[in-house]
Amino acid sequence: MARTVLLVEDDKSIATVITEALRDDGFEVTACDTLARRDVLLDEQAFDVMLTDVILTDGDGLASIDAVRSRAPDMPVIVLSAQNTLDTAVRASDSDAFEYFPKPFDLDELTQAVAQAVASRPVLEGADDSEDSALPLIGRSPAMQGVFRMITRVLRNDLTVLITGESGTGKELVAEAIHQLGARKTGPFVAVNMAAIPHDLLESELFGHERGAFTGAVGQQIGKFEQSNGGTLFLDEIGDMPAEAQTRLLRALQSGRIRRVGGRQEIGVDVRIVAATNRDLTPMIADGRFREDLYYRLNVVPIHLPPLRERREDIGALVRHFLGQAANEGLPVRKANAQAINALEARPWQGNVRELRNAVFRLVLMAREDVIDAAAVEDILPAARGETGEGQKDGLAAAVERWLGHARPADGAVYHTALAAFERPLFELALERTEGNQLRAARMLGINRNTLRKRLSELDIAPESYARRR
Repeated sequence: MARTVLLVEDDKSIATVITEALRDDGFEVTACDTLARRDVLLDEQAFDVMLTDVILTDGDGLASIDAVRSRAPDMPVIVLSAQNTLDTAVRASDSDAFEYFPKPFDLDELTQAVAQAVASRPVLEGADDSEDSALPLIGRSPAMQGVFRMITRVLRNDLTVLITGESGTGKELVAEAIHQLGARKTGPFVAVNMAAIPHDLLESELFGHERGAFTGAVGQQIGKFEQSNGGTLFLDEIGDMPAEAQTRLLRALQSGRIRRVGGRQEIGVDVRIVAATNRDLTPMIADGRFREDLYYRLNVVPIHLPPLRERREDIGALVRHFLGQAANEGLPVRKANAQAINALEARPWQGNVRELRNAVFRLVLMAREDVIDAAAVEDILPAARGETGEGQKDGLAAAVERWLGHARPADGAVYHTALAAFERPLFELALERTEGNQLRAARMLGINRNTLRKRLSELDIAPESYARRR
């Protein structure tokens, strides 16, 4: 799968250096030096990402991003500028640019950002007919940006990856992205769900079997390891794997060789392993249900997919994506206004992105108007448990009651002790969501920035530790 880049830069020397660096990293680069030529190219073909200078001979590349969005709404844009001013950085942020690089910049950082931008796109649609394949990898939230950075770090190597996260977060999509954007993209991608296969057939499914190996084995069967030779084997729901199969899997990972059930000969396989689970494997290791040595063999590079409720700022982009997906599947063309997005952001989404997708499709099907509003959301989507104000109140009351039972503050000190206890996690959450930006955190909390700064100092909370790492 080609990774295509459109470079809009009128400095020939800079354009040449960027083009060569990106091509060395496996990207296909098309370069132009004017906005007019840029628009022609965007009309002629789709690109995975665009890099644009700000000051060009025929206009402002940053000011014209709206024209780019009209042609390629899902394409990430990276802004390059010799105008190294705060105003330019703010304009780049306001335009929803994926990244901003003041000149001169580090080429390695730029190529890494391009890889992250490609990984952030709603790619892989149609790559597989499984349910998770309908879930896009979309997100400008810090949590999802962290996921994208981890994906880019494993594209040029064969390290084993363990993806964790709740059901419906898109773990298989991450596995497919690692395969299709990485060095093994020309090889097969084979997925096997451990929870969907009877335990007595799992070893045969993974390693294959010879004719007569067991009752019903009327012929030779090639297992998933051999099927994925030269490519990637995705082991989903690895926590559901029985103990005996865990032992054989560990041996295969250690040696790079497998033996079919009933076979005598070992077979060498060249396979990258990506595993996933929605379970916490640590307590399973403690009570003997999951092998500790297998866990460490799988957990070389951990990638955790955050639940949707921890990245609510991505819901608007996801809703717009699903509205387009619904239209492509023959449902009515709908839009969602800001009030509808706000109403959707307020919901708990226990089923995560998959639940949101199903909800959007239901809204598209049942809405009476072309523009979905908050009233339609409330009317069509039933309130989930704990979603109403009363449910939230009950949940908070239960949390306070649990805290009181644990902390046991002295009579007369309950109010101030409780405020102090809840203040720290509240400030930490605000800093996490704003990447350590104290002004934005203060606005989120509704307090004065000086008050926030004073309390952070008193609580010994370092806002710089929440800043985004580049």
